[in-house]
Amino acid sequence: MIGRSSVPAAAAAAVVLAAAAAGLTAAIGAIGAHLTKLPIQAKDNRQMHQLPAEFPSWERQGADRLESVEILEELGTRNYLSRVYRMRGPEAGANPPTVDLHLTYYTGMIDTVPHVPDRCNVGAGMKQDGDPVVVKVPLDRSKWTRDESADPSVHGGTIWTMRSPLGDAPVRLPRNIENLELRVVPFQSPAGRFFSGYFFLANGGHVASADEVRMLAFRLTDDYAYYAKVQFSSSSVRTGEELAGLAGKMLDEMLPEIMRCVPDWVEVRNEEAARRRGAAAAKN
Repeated sequence: MIGRSSVPAAAAAAVVLAAAAAGLTAAIGAIGAHLTKLPIQAKDNRQMHQLPAEFPSWERQGADRLESVEILEELGTRNYLSRVYRMRGPEAGANPPTVDLHLTYYTGMIDTVPHVPDRCNVGAGMKQDGDPVVVKVPLDRSKWTRDESADPSVHGGTIWTMRSPLGDAPVRLPRNIENLELRVVPFQSPAGRFFSGYFFLANGGHVASADEVRMLAFRLTDDYAYYAKVQFSSSSVRTGEELAGLAGKMLDEMLPEIMRCVPDWVEVRNEEAARRRGAAAAKN
């Protein structure tokens, strides 16, 4: 039984907790924080599997790999692509390199642990054959144009645009794309040694770490949250730097088409700002 003397104390504690909750709510509102993230899709709901099968220097080899129901449940998304590309043209040589490209997309209140080769390949019975390395991806910047309409101070860095070699209008690239890095891990399988490397696109930016992607996708001031994994695997290379080189050659042609499969974050931020200005004006 609660004594009479406990009632005032309990009431006081309830008042303190209520005041604290109200203060926290006010503080969150004052800084424009959004603890609940909304899902968002690419323009026209473009999916990863819609990435073109052929580019000037790359062509699909075989059919796309369709994952099993069990794998899809583990992945936590049905917006994905698993496809092998083979280099073609004069640079390909007598033994054209091949790259297994794997793309996945997540959005909303993301509670899925990013599926990365460090964990998944080992879980599938492959042996990690060396330490992971983070390598800068060499990209051809001559194909980029600075987006003068996107203020770096507003969007968190320089925004570049790039036209796809397949035509159509220029596409915005992730902010600070000139600093793109790939986390590369070597593996040994029954078929031989290969390398897997990946980075993440998230809320208009990019990171090479599964730990960092959550921080990027869940910035408190953003209404929406998404991230996409871009992964390259190949047995045609001998080092992580060689894999990053192949990834760079692919991205020099494919990056605009990949970016069509994720939201244009400059547009998202501009729409959010306009909506908030409208709400503030309505209050006044």
